Amino acid sequence: MQNRTLVKKNKSSNQVVGNVGLYDVCYELSKRGWNVLPTSRNAKGVDVVIYSQSAKRTHTLQVKALGKKDPVPLGNNLNSLVAEYMVIYRKVFDEEPEIFIAKIDEIKSNIHEGVKDGRKSYWLRPKDYIAFKDGWDKIGDGNDN
Repeated sequence: MQNRTLVKKNKSSNQVVGNVGLYDVCYELSKRGWNVLPTSRNAKGVDVVIYSQSAKRTHTLQVKALGKKDPVPLGNNLNSLVAEYMVIYRKVFDEEPEIFIAKIDEIKSNIHEGVKDGRKSYWLRPKDYIAFKDGWDKIGDGNDN
């Protein structure tokens, strides 16, 4: 694998960070036996649909990628949390990025709401998702043995 810091030297756009996170998550899921379908970038809804080798099991995921250890922005409307799982992929350019996986229902109680200049926004603080580190077992593998 190429050195992950090549792009980091230049200030990366949110789109580049998001792409790195999305495609690394797809790669990891593929290694675990899932058939992986990333959806159109910046579309509302889920980011990834996965299905098992027999297509008997399917899941939807929302991927939130971060360049460093930051809170996870969730926008100004929680109705966009429609996927079954949230995958938080932080430190995307580090040699050892960190992945956190939770069912959406598991994180809902940890979501923080803020109001600034009359506008609401929602986010997850790092301490509120740290317990879900390396939670690949929640999704399991895509093999149907």
